[in-house]
Amino acid sequence: MTQAQTQSATAGTGAPAAANDPDALLELVLKSLDDDQAQEVSSIPLEGKSSIADHMVIASGRSSRQVTAIAQKLAERIKHAGFGSSRIEGLPAADWVLVDGGDVVIHLFRPEVRSFYNLERMWAFGDTPAGAA
Repeated sequence: MTQAQTQSATAGTGAPAAANDPDALLELVLKSLDDDQAQEVSSIPLEGKSSIADHMVIASGRSSRQVTAIAQKLAERIKHAGFGSSRIEGLPAADWVLVDGGDVVIHLFRPEVRSFYNLERMWAFGDTPAGAA
C-alpha cells in the first residue's frame, strides 16, 4: 500500500497515518488547541536543540478551568488518534499544565503565569527571523 493509500485508508477513522510521525502529532495538537479556543498558540521546533522532543507548543487559556479542559481534551485526542497516552502535570492548580505527548511537549498557561515564565524567549535563541528586531 502506498503512503497516499495508507493516509486515505486511515482518514476519518481517528487513526493517524503514522503514529510515530512528530509532524502529524504536532498538526493534531495545533488543531485541538484551535478547536478548544486556546489563545496565543506558538510552536517552537526543538529538533537539533534538545533531545526531549521534536516540537514544543505553548498556549494560554483564559482561566484555570479552561486550561484544565484544554489539557484533558488534548490528552484524550492524542490517545484516541493512536499516539499513546500522554502524561499530564500541573492539573490541580492549572496555572501551568504540561502535557507530554512524546514527540510534542505542550505547555498550557494562564496568561499572567505565561508572561512571568516567558518560555518562548528561553527556547527561541538563535531563531530570530531576518529583519526582526
